[in-house]
Amino acid sequence: MRTHYCGELRAVDIDKTVTLFGWVDRRRDHGGVIFIDLRDRTGTVQIVSDPQRTPDSYDDAGQLRSEYVVKIVGKVFSRPEASLNSKLPTGEVEIYADSIELLNTVSKQLPFQVCTTEYETVREDLRLRYRYLDLRSDRMAKNLQLRHQVVKAVRRFLEDEANFMEVETPILTRSTPEGARDYVVPSRVNLGQWYALPQSPQLFKQLLMVSGCDRYYQVARCFRDEDLRADRQPEFTQLDMEMSFMSVEEILELNEALVCHIFKTVKNVDLPRPFPRITYAESMAKYGSDRPDTRFGLELVDVSDIVKDSGFKVFSGAVASGGVVKVLPIPEGNDAISNVRIKPKGDIFNEAVAAGAKGIAYIRVRENNEIDTIGAIKDNLTAEQKQELLARTGAKPGHLLLFGAGDTATVNKTLDRVRLLMGKELGLINEDQLNFLWVTEFPMFEYNADEKRLEALHHPFTAPFPEDEHDLATARAQAYDLVYNGIEVGGGSLRIYQKEVQAKVFETIGLSTEEANDKFGFLLEAFEYGTPPHGGIAFGLDRLVMLMAKEESIRDVIAFPKTQQAGCLLTSAPSEVENKQLKELEVKSTYVPKVKSD
Repeated sequence: MRTHYCGELRAVDIDKTVTLFGWVDRRRDHGGVIFIDLRDRTGTVQIVSDPQRTPDSYDDAGQLRSEYVVKIVGKVFSRPEASLNSKLPTGEVEIYADSIELLNTVSKQLPFQVCTTEYETVREDLRLRYRYLDLRSDRMAKNLQLRHQVVKAVRRFLEDEANFMEVETPILTRSTPEGARDYVVPSRVNLGQWYALPQSPQLFKQLLMVSGCDRYYQVARCFRDEDLRADRQPEFTQLDMEMSFMSVEEILELNEALVCHIFKTVKNVDLPRPFPRITYAESMAKYGSDRPDTRFGLELVDVSDIVKDSGFKVFSGAVASGGVVKVLPIPEGNDAISNVRIKPKGDIFNEAVAAGAKGIAYIRVRENNEIDTIGAIKDNLTAEQKQELLARTGAKPGHLLLFGAGDTATVNKTLDRVRLLMGKELGLINEDQLNFLWVTEFPMFEYNADEKRLEALHHPFTAPFPEDEHDLATARAQAYDLVYNGIEVGGGSLRIYQKEVQAKVFETIGLSTEEANDKFGFLLEAFEYGTPPHGGIAFGLDRLVMLMAKEESIRDVIAFPKTQQAGCLLTSAPSEVENKQLKELEVKSTYVPKVKSD
């Protein structure tokens, strides 16, 4: 039987006889003495086979190759002073192998070497195609272990300290509107009808509150058929929570304690509390984003009132049409950023265009607060306007002022992108800093120009502030997002728990009474049987672990992820199914493959 894992052995184990199982990471022959790095999910340890000291294992050691599976029995010794390896947790010890049992070989050429430094240059598609090999690597093994430790810490805190109960909710449910696209599943038993895979357990966790399960959590699988990004997958994992009889303040305090527990348990990091808070309106005004990276400054400044009567029509026209003019002030930007980068085809210009802007204007502040810019701006600003601009933005000689002008959404998106680009390029971001921030008081709704109607900014079960209920179209939501270094990792709200309020919200987003009853009648009926006030939150577990692991993609913290085309390279999913399966379901595909032109 195994007595230890490879990565567990330390100096305290010297003189113990141990039995290890694992994979050969590397084999090295040094003048007749063979060294083997043996690997399992906990790490590696050095095995030694010497023809004099361990003759019974020497011939077997000579036959080993990378990724062979072996059992090794041997005695733990202290490494000689010259071969101590401070980079390895097991670097003080080595095992002299009394016996080596070969359990399995590698019968095909490896698609890539797991053990070498060249692993980091292996193409991602190759790593995903042979994911079972990829997961053997030190990087991926550590990421999976980190994910496990995070989930373990979550469970211990919620169950042992906060009195939560884990409840599983259905995977096969009904399709409901007001979200991303559903994955739908045909029913063989109920022909012509369909299930949907859950985008979240939202409705079921609210029903659990009606049922009296006042503190629920679940590590929940969720599914959304939407376009993918580095931090998004078609199937993902949420830490889902719901609580009855708690205020927003109590929910935020509890979740701060949870996050602090995770970081202390997993990373031995003490996060400062309370986390800062900012309203949605303040966040959009200062950063142009509802998930700001607060590890650096460069806050936006609204100068619409100063330039509204400017002779420069780009500025005055933007304000006259209901838009804004904002400035991103960059200290010492004159030396760091050339005009070429701001003008067409430059990288800053391209960032602005990618956000929907037509370009970006600038002013350079020279000695004696003289401004340097294109004539169309310089000649159409009065001396008073120039002075007010410098005073409002705090600009001094050396400052570069970058302007966004247009509709508010585009200006915010533009300057947010440029701000992040500048923060990274100018070295303003401390990559080791951990900044958590609550963003609160979101709008209840946003306008969908394509469908010409209001839609819920979060979801239509979010409770408005009571004082705003008289005009739901402009109401603030009792909602909150947790932002970690500029990335949203969690979001929630107090929920509507009164039938009449929920009906008004459905009406506001354009659902008729008949449609609301058809889609959500079971929820509305439940609200008639004594529903407690309740609220909740969901954390994107994959995204949180990605940030803790300092990875760029959530694919690197998920055991078997999908590609950005929502495919699994390992199993070749999705795939066609046999016609007899479709016939049983009374389903037929209408898809016609496009014919490739010559």
